[in-house]
Amino acid sequence: MPELPEVETTRRGIAPHVTGRIVSRVLVREPRLRWPVPHALIEQLPGQAIASVGRRGKYLLLETAAGAALVHLGMSGSLRLIEADAPPGTHDHVDIVFADGHALRFRDPRRFGSLLWTTRPSQEHPLLRDLGPEPLDGDFSGGYLSAAARGRRVAVKPFIMNSHVVVGVGNIYANEALYLAGIHPRRAAGRIGRDRYHRLAAAIRRVLDESITAGGTTLRDFINGVGEPGYFAVHLRVYGRGGEPCPGCARPIREIRQGQRSTFYCPACQK
Repeated sequence: MPELPEVETTRRGIAPHVTGRIVSRVLVREPRLRWPVPHALIEQLPGQAIASVGRRGKYLLLETAAGAALVHLGMSGSLRLIEADAPPGTHDHVDIVFADGHALRFRDPRRFGSLLWTTRPSQEHPLLRDLGPEPLDGDFSGGYLSAAARGRRVAVKPFIMNSHVVVGVGNIYANEALYLAGIHPRRAAGRIGRDRYHRLAAAIRRVLDESITAGGTTLRDFINGVGEPGYFAVHLRVYGRGGEPCPGCARPIREIRQGQRSTFYCPACQK
């Protein structure tokens, strides 16, 4: 599933090429995505110039003077800038066609993605308004995490993966960040000190920054804005390395299950 780094990679890939372009039409071949493509998008987006391409959590925001298109890539979705007359593939469901002959093509084999429209400020949309802070923004800190964790018995790994606490910390990134911070993934969120949360916040930012720089987590069917696969090419320290030596102490990395997800950690380095 495309996570925050993949979505941010897509945003950075398409933004220079679509900002300022005027939409001439929206061509919907298959409206049955996670939610049906709304008629308001088809009717109101044409004629508008793309003022900016933003991101909130895993949602891409194509902002215009009339409203914003909210794009979610689901489990297998991608966006590519193409020539508008390029023949569509089986899973090419929506084209946002520009007046200059290009199009932003939404492809989604599994159809778990979405393309929505809002005329209200995008941050007020029901899917966005209750999200936690962006981990790469200035209001995300160890102090914030410490305050949010106060009194919570939930394990720290699902705590930081909760989008109402902080957005964009998927399973791979949670594993890697907890390792860098030296925190055991099963430790109760409310029993971690403020200083350790400062280390964890820094580790989350570091792992996400590394992934964005590398172009996104390895995902066979992810395509970024220029049509190249995105790869999490930074060194994975623990994720997917169960039984292998820890890069810090050489003891075997352990693998457990938490909330139906694989968790990898070093029993010596993480307390």
